[in-house]
Amino acid sequence: MRQTILIVDDDPVQRRVLTGQLDKLGYAVREADGGEQALELLCGRESSDIALVVLDLVMPDLDGMGVLERLGERGRALPVIVQTAHGGIDTVVSAMRAGATDFVVKPVSPERLDVSVKNALKAATLDQEIGRVKRQATGRMRVADILTTSPAMSRVLELAAKAAGSNIPIMLEGESGVGKELVARAIQGESARAAKPFVAVNCGAIPENLVESTLFGHEKGAFTGATERREGKFAEADGGTLFLDEISELPLDAQVKLLRAIQEGEVDPVGGRKARKVDIRLISATNTDLAEAVRAGRFREDLYYRLSVFPILIPPLRKRREDIPVLVRHFMARFAAEEGKRVRAIAPDALAALQAGEWPGNVRQLENAVFRAVVLCESDLLSRDDFPHLPSVQRAPDGDAPETTATAVETETADATPGPHRPESVLEADDEIAETAALMRAWTIAALTPDGQMRTLEDIETEVLRVALERYDGRMSEIARRLGIGRSTLYRRVRDLGIDTAA
Repeated sequence: MRQTILIVDDDPVQRRVLTGQLDKLGYAVREADGGEQALELLCGRESSDIALVVLDLVMPDLDGMGVLERLGERGRALPVIVQTAHGGIDTVVSAMRAGATDFVVKPVSPERLDVSVKNALKAATLDQEIGRVKRQATGRMRVADILTTSPAMSRVLELAAKAAGSNIPIMLEGESGVGKELVARAIQGESARAAKPFVAVNCGAIPENLVESTLFGHEKGAFTGATERREGKFAEADGGTLFLDEISELPLDAQVKLLRAIQEGEVDPVGGRKARKVDIRLISATNTDLAEAVRAGRFREDLYYRLSVFPILIPPLRKRREDIPVLVRHFMARFAAEEGKRVRAIAPDALAALQAGEWPGNVRQLENAVFRAVVLCESDLLSRDDFPHLPSVQRAPDGDAPETTATAVETETADATPGPHRPESVLEADDEIAETAALMRAWTIAALTPDGQMRTLEDIETEVLRVALERYDGRMSEIARRLGIGRSTLYRRVRDLGIDTAA
């Protein structure tokens, strides 16, 4: 999908030249004939569509320097490439100090413009990632920092933003790896407790005999091994947010004490003589059906209603496949920077395979798959071969059809908002990607039998050969090449397995 670049120039000929150059480079273009019109576009309702500005410095109404100053005053941060017919050093220094990303002299060549735009977009992406990491580390992560284009996930973020404005207890529900802690941190960052402690506790990872001590603390000598006084997680989170992940794993006796702590707003440290008042925002999370756990007697009903005042269900990745290109771009940019790789894009067939996957591990599994692919990649393009262990593409009954809307997802030109025009080449690529995904769904080879046992290698090999024969219309030379074996070996295996090559 194409990013939008705003050209600001009072010369219609120059605007037309730049529009033609940028269109050939694959960008969508909007135009403004002066500084005032540019500010209206950049600060209006559709301003989020604009990824970069090419700004003329010399204009009659409001010049380029004035536009840069106004953008700074309004807190609008986006990459700006300034251009002028006069390239003095003083002009360059002034423009850069005012917030420009790069500087070009008229008439700029297509090659120079291409390099400047790509570098500016890369720098902007990196700045966004750094800002997101900093906000997460300081407890100021916002709901807007969570990447999504999915209507289902957008609804989740709307609920999270509303809940952040109060102290209401929140229950985040969803499968493992969907991003429950990320949403919890965003709620904290949007609330009045931003920058206060955010304490995350995995209830399933605490030994049963240490649950009370971990949550509420203990005094020195309270039990064997208590060699020093320890504050519990409630005390650590005082003034901030306590996030209890996998809350369903708490043993029943600990649930009783947790209920009292929530009701009374105080905790009793093990071995302590008096209770301690605590002021916390409580967010819980579960990857199981708590209502079913209540009916089965594994979870206290009174605690359930105390915790699940404001439930938010986070959909699995297979229910929001449109987020996969956005997430892939994000992970590519991050891991490429961390690993010192020059990976900038992903091939269409690889993206189609990613979107067709079921991803039982959700976003966490996708993140790890992209990480591994970036490490394996030996070029600037992630290919299908860089994802040798993609999950099964067999579709679940509730799975949505994959939607791939670009020939490649690029780290320097990706954007969650579609451009106003999509060329025929992109539409043709869409058809190819959809066809690839359909083939993958039709020719999925299962590793397990219907009763959950491993299939034999002979059965799997037989099915692989039958798929290959059908896929390549019985062309044995092509099949041997694709499977990486000799033709004589292929003929022998087909014969030994009793496969009918005429089928």
